[in-house]
Amino acid sequence: MKWLALHIDTSPAGLEPVSSLLDDLGIDGLVIEDEGDFRDFLENNRQYWDYVDEELDQSMSGKCRITFYVEESDQGFTTVAAVRIALADLKKAHPEYAPLIMTMDGIEDADWENNWKAFYKPMEIGERLIVIPDWEQAEPHGRVALRMNPGLTFGTGSHATTRLCLQALEKLVKPGMKVLDLGCGSGILSIAALLLGADKAFACDIDEKAVDVAYENAALNGVGRDRYTVRAGDVTNDPGLRKEMGGGWDIVVANIVSDVIIALAPTVGELLAKGGVFICSGIIDDRAEEVKGKLEEAGFAISESHSSEGWFSFTCRPAAERG
Repeated sequence: MKWLALHIDTSPAGLEPVSSLLDDLGIDGLVIEDEGDFRDFLENNRQYWDYVDEELDQSMSGKCRITFYVEESDQGFTTVAAVRIALADLKKAHPEYAPLIMTMDGIEDADWENNWKAFYKPMEIGERLIVIPDWEQAEPHGRVALRMNPGLTFGTGSHATTRLCLQALEKLVKPGMKVLDLGCGSGILSIAALLLGADKAFACDIDEKAVDVAYENAALNGVGRDRYTVRAGDVTNDPGLRKEMGGGWDIVVANIVSDVIIALAPTVGELLAKGGVFICSGIIDDRAEEVKGKLEEAGFAISESHSSEGWFSFTCRPAAERG
């Protein structure tokens, strides 16, 4: 098994938030290099040394770096894509954590897309779907074929959270439904909903790159903009986006991280049609009970809970409607 070493450079103030972000994405085994800790160590242990290698001293100058490792596989590159998106969001919200630059040993940023393509193969999901990379040839064999080219956005179908959401959509989407996709990434969930019979879908993501990528993937699947709308923005604090989005959605799906699901929960109730369903995933196992509690506080009842590879998904309905 081959491993990739990835490095995130941040500021002293950013070390803890970035570590928490990686933990929320299920990444552990972090290696933290901090000039402040290095200087404190030298100052507090002078009795043990009388010389510091100049090269070592220079290498630690200004360093605030977190290193982590992922497998060189489709799952690994999916994880990397999720980290890139989360870092972009963090940088917008907290410029004081800059530079928030991620690098990978031996691979330039421009080469990432081509490197992970080698690991992204057709995959059957649930009972009806098959996700086929745009550059691969594969027969659907009676399944609903979803052709994707996610680029550097999140959403290939290989991550457990995406599969959990697709399996839920497969069960719940009925002809004529309206589906809202919050944190759409590549558009995989909302496009799948349309292919499964939904009449209309609206998708949004705070990453502006997602808009073009989702529209391109929709076109790969013969989905036009008369049925599919994609926008960039944050539904929790963008009144214009919220107005355009409207309400009355039969299904709202969000495959994001736990903290964002918690923040979204009160808003989702206002977006749903009567009898509507909220599907959420991106929830690491050690935060599942916390998220479940917050969803219930926001007025939802959990009708289904599923887990895979240490990740959870919840299917929820407004508790008042369940009587």
